[in-house]
Amino acid sequence: MFWSNAFPVARPLRRPLIAAALLIAGLLPARAAIVTETLLYDLAGVTFEGYLAYDDAVSEPQPGVLVVHQWMGVSANERMRAEMLAELGYVALACDIYGQGVRPQNADQARAQAGKFYSDRDLLRDRLHAGFSALREHPRVDGARCAAIGYCFGGTGALELARMGAPLKGAVSFHGGLSTPQPAGPGEVAAKILVCHGAVDPYVPPAEVQAFLAEMDAARVDFQFIMYAGAVHSFTQKEAGNDPSRGAAYDAAADRRSWGHLKLFLAEIFE
Repeated sequence: MFWSNAFPVARPLRRPLIAAALLIAGLLPARAAIVTETLLYDLAGVTFEGYLAYDDAVSEPQPGVLVVHQWMGVSANERMRAEMLAELGYVALACDIYGQGVRPQNADQARAQAGKFYSDRDLLRDRLHAGFSALREHPRVDGARCAAIGYCFGGTGALELARMGAPLKGAVSFHGGLSTPQPAGPGEVAAKILVCHGAVDPYVPPAEVQAFLAEMDAARVDFQFIMYAGAVHSFTQKEAGNDPSRGAAYDAAADRRSWGHLKLFLAEIFE
């Protein structure tokens, strides 16, 4: 309880009591905790282990968001983002590109795993499609309202899923690679696109940015490209450290702003 010189101010205590009384009276809906679970799915004899998050207080199908992992595979970062999306009212699946049990333990292993898919985009697209299908077919998901987001390697993946004409409402890349050996043609991309990019990311040079912008224009894509001043690669990843001179570092402002831009984007495409 907070006190002034004149009278006690009890608002911080009264509001929870009022809410509790309304809840007991049935005038407010119950607020459920976010539920998370492992979701296994298969493709060509390979089993994949995804991470699903949703609010079980909602019974009707909700928009689905596919979360594509960075080069270390499904990690605490993707699980956290899936839960954050569930708190916003979406059903989120952190999909698994590498396969169950394939989790790099260091940068060299991650580089080798990611390299397999950078060099074989058909394989990457097949596995992206498998994860997307697992999301769309889930009974809690409105399959007509889905999006994909991704980080670094996963940002590349989200854009590839859009380029291949998947029935997405939107695709979002956070500090992802922008190049592709299979650029989109006019009318091939159904999704709206949002790219959240570090303005001084040394791993995605200006020439790659310009080629991407030209590709999107030529393909007549509805896209947004947002650059965050001073941000380098991996700006949403706290484990990247805080030294931008290394080329990859966490940037709290860029992380916060890009998440805000994602929320606006999802609200727009799912309206």
